[in-house]
Amino acid sequence: MILKTFLKETKELSRDGRVRAAFIIVILLLGVAVWISAKQYKNVNEQYASAKTVERTLWDDQGEKNPHSAAHYGTYAFKPKYPLSLVDQGVDKYAGTSIFLEAHKRNEAQFSAAADQTGLARFGDLTPDFILLFIIPLLIILLGYNSFTKEREMGTLTLLKSQGISNWKWLLGKWMALFLPILLMTTILFSIAGALLSNLKDFGIFNWGSLFAMYLVFIGYYIIFVNIVLLISARARKSGIALVASLCIWIIACLGAPKAASNIAETKHPYPTRQEFAAKVLKDKKEGLDGHNPWSREAKLLEAEVLREHGVDSLHQLPFNFDAYRMQKGEEHQAEVYFKHYNHLKNQYTRQSKVYKSLAAISPYLPTRFLSMSIAHTDYATHWDFADAAETYRIATQKFLNNNFAENSAYGNWSYRADAGFWKNLPVFEYSPPELDSVLSRNASNLLIMGLWLAASFGFLLLSIKTI
Repeated sequence: MILKTFLKETKELSRDGRVRAAFIIVILLLGVAVWISAKQYKNVNEQYASAKTVERTLWDDQGEKNPHSAAHYGTYAFKPKYPLSLVDQGVDKYAGTSIFLEAHKRNEAQFSAAADQTGLARFGDLTPDFILLFIIPLLIILLGYNSFTKEREMGTLTLLKSQGISNWKWLLGKWMALFLPILLMTTILFSIAGALLSNLKDFGIFNWGSLFAMYLVFIGYYIIFVNIVLLISARARKSGIALVASLCIWIIACLGAPKAASNIAETKHPYPTRQEFAAKVLKDKKEGLDGHNPWSREAKLLEAEVLREHGVDSLHQLPFNFDAYRMQKGEEHQAEVYFKHYNHLKNQYTRQSKVYKSLAAISPYLPTRFLSMSIAHTDYATHWDFADAAETYRIATQKFLNNNFAENSAYGNWSYRADAGFWKNLPVFEYSPPELDSVLSRNASNLLIMGLWLAASFGFLLLSIKTI
């Protein structure tokens, strides 16, 4: 009976011209989206490799120069484009691609793709994640909204019951007929993505395990929608009612819930405005040591402390250049200020994320989206991790330069120049995103919610079939 029901449903779907047209359209959209994303991924990473090489060459070829001048000259930390961004671009479009590293200041990531787009970008981009998250659930609704209601409307339900059909076998046959084409389509998409990524020059770290984990996340997402659509069809009396109810669920789950969660999270834990943030940073910086102001109270206290520690009564008697030492201490104070205020932003982000996750129970879209972005390394958590790594590198760079200035010149000697080959001793900035195990551990609550959605949707579906 399961096989017969499966074959019957599959034949009916294949004979429906609307279903065939919808399948063709979705497959074409997926093909175009993957092709566009692959070209973009390759283009962005070529730009990344070129910019990284050019910037390092400029740094290495500065020639003889005062190290503190080099600190103000600065350099860039570039964020790589990760392979699975081909499938889910996440927040990469808005988060910026590079951070300028300079003395005395922590900068934010700049040159986001969204800033370079025209007003037409407001209508949205055709990306694989858009189709995976929004369009395929719509296709599930189109395929399955009348799975049970058509039996009532065509009068075949009474005939089936008279033959003593097992409800659960009947349900399983219909479930398989609805899920199998979605499974095949998703499998083909991820197989193509894997083939493309494994053959492209790997600027990021492509991992088949991560791709498979993302594949399982979306399969779970579609199973939930299949269960919901069949549940509505089993309970509704007419196909039109089932279609409207299914579309309402899609609108709430995929459009309404994410926007509501975003607004609630922002209201409960708002970020400070850029002006407020800059004013607080400036206030705290002024209350501490300014490495360029030798006459300030903090500078005089530092001077007295250093003289006492070394048992001398003149800065000229110190075995290092106190000007450079003072500038390094100023850098350390400013780094602490930036750490304090950026840590506040991170804490606000963490609180907002907790609000999002607490609301994930109202929509399977939310945990799916969080998991997909995290696995693809295109979420805000990865961006924060990259920004923190860049700041750590900036602080280490300033220490590297100021220490050279302090150790190789005397107090008041601002004419000191480091050798032309000195700059090559600075290690190259490298950043590696979290491993898959760490990503899944960080998203344990989202995995739990996905599991609960799967269990609940199956449970309610099995209960509903008993009353048909």
